[in-house]
Amino acid sequence: MRFKLRNVLIVTVIVFILPIIWLTLYNERGHREYADGLEKRFADLRDRLQYAEALNRQREDDLFNLRSQLNFLLRSMAENASASSQLEQTYPGLNCYFQNHSNPHVSGAIHLPGIFNYLPHLVGRPNSLVPSHSISQGRHGVSVVIGIPTVRRESVSYVAQTIDSLIKGMSPEEQDDCLLILFVAEPWNDEFSVFVMEQIKKGFPEAVTSGLLEVIVPPPGFYPNLSSLRETFGDTQERVKWRSKQNLDYSFLMLYARSRGVYYVQLEDDVVAKPGYLTVMKSFAHLQKSNDWLLLEFSTLGFIGKMFKSADLPFVVEFFLMFYADKPIDWLLDHLLWVKVCNPEKDNKHCTRMKQAIKPRYKPSLFQHIGVKSSLKGKVQKLKDKDFGKNGLARAHMNPPAQLATTLKTFQKYTLLKAYTGETFFWGLAPGVDDVVDFKFHPAIFVERFLFRSGNPEHPTDIFHDTTVEVHPEHYPEDNIVGLPLLELKESVNQPSEGFLTVGQFDGEGLAQGTVPPAIGPVDVVRLHVHVQNPNWVILSEIMIQQIEEEKE
Repeated sequence: MRFKLRNVLIVTVIVFILPIIWLTLYNERGHREYADGLEKRFADLRDRLQYAEALNRQREDDLFNLRSQLNFLLRSMAENASASSQLEQTYPGLNCYFQNHSNPHVSGAIHLPGIFNYLPHLVGRPNSLVPSHSISQGRHGVSVVIGIPTVRRESVSYVAQTIDSLIKGMSPEEQDDCLLILFVAEPWNDEFSVFVMEQIKKGFPEAVTSGLLEVIVPPPGFYPNLSSLRETFGDTQERVKWRSKQNLDYSFLMLYARSRGVYYVQLEDDVVAKPGYLTVMKSFAHLQKSNDWLLLEFSTLGFIGKMFKSADLPFVVEFFLMFYADKPIDWLLDHLLWVKVCNPEKDNKHCTRMKQAIKPRYKPSLFQHIGVKSSLKGKVQKLKDKDFGKNGLARAHMNPPAQLATTLKTFQKYTLLKAYTGETFFWGLAPGVDDVVDFKFHPAIFVERFLFRSGNPEHPTDIFHDTTVEVHPEHYPEDNIVGLPLLELKESVNQPSEGFLTVGQFDGEGLAQGTVPPAIGPVDVVRLHVHVQNPNWVILSEIMIQQIEEEKE
């Protein structure tokens, strides 16, 4: 009897308890992935709030400077008897105001340090802070601003290739949320600067007209005399001049760009980018658990692919300006990190760990250096980012928040969440009949277009076969949806899942793309449904689910 009772208990556990535990773990995983999506949204809102606060501080600084200049002007006029009399007649009581506010015992005002302390030659020369030439549509409020400084090189230019790679690496939606600023750092060479601007207008007319691409040239007056700088670290006078000017180039570009977007990314004029890089950078920024980071690295080389919060740029630039004539820009950046987090009483290993904590690095690198001839005359640099890898393994899109689930077993770190956010591709073990990949939306959304690309250049055979794209309407339409185009499905394809409608299928190349008829209305699930046993594993290298514009808000 005891033996039978024990068997009954075991069977009860297997039949009832284990499924409940499995469902609980499954739901917890889905909730965790949904929570990760919410965390990204909150991170985006946090960074945008910091950006707005930085803009507000900038306006306050502008008002303070205007007030200081107005006070100086009116005080000078008040010291002139005839001018003072005219002021009093025009603005009664104004002289009394300045007598009260110009008295040092009354005001007790102090003067804060600023750019004029490091570049005193700019005092009284406001035109030296405005680009001498520019092509701009005034785009602002984007997520990412990318700065690309360029100078004249001997017999070679990589600018067009760099810009072409950056633009082609973005989707139309990404292009609307980005600003590229080409900084022609040749203030004393008007002929070359104008030539570059004309070439850009001819080569990228759509990008210029839309406001995606700007070109600016700094004014000669921004730069101090660079011919008498102190030689340091055994560098020649020419090299000291070159690196000091480069520090000032970066500073001007950062100050120009800081009010145009939430993040600022520093590049060079001789790089190529991986497709989908923009969404990957934004997603990586949003995934940071702490807001204490100073920069994010998307390349291991020099000052390439470094992302800053625009709100942090003023103090970063001020540090550069303090020591612009002393050290190269990458050294200064490392010193800035050291000052922020390193403890002089700790060893170098501790310092390295602390610096890494505020400059998280994304792997693999998104940018590769292609230049050979340096902007320093006679210098050859064959720098390559070994972590760049191959192009085309994954492409990112800004997809709506979703709860993700799949019956496929995931291989190692190649999760569905990382593929959905564009960090890498999804890799699942060989799917069988009725395996699914689900994208669940709460609340339901109006889907306009979709695209699912399986396989990649390294694993071209890991694609979905005999797999359909299905949607689950929030409210099932009547009359079997009038106007829904009929799909000629393969004979091997079975009926869709219960309550689902088939809107697409994977072709022989492993690609599924199409539109969702508006008559379907909002959907709460988009599903990939496998109908036959697949011989290979499967990769999802690109996932795009696009909402109808009117429903995004």
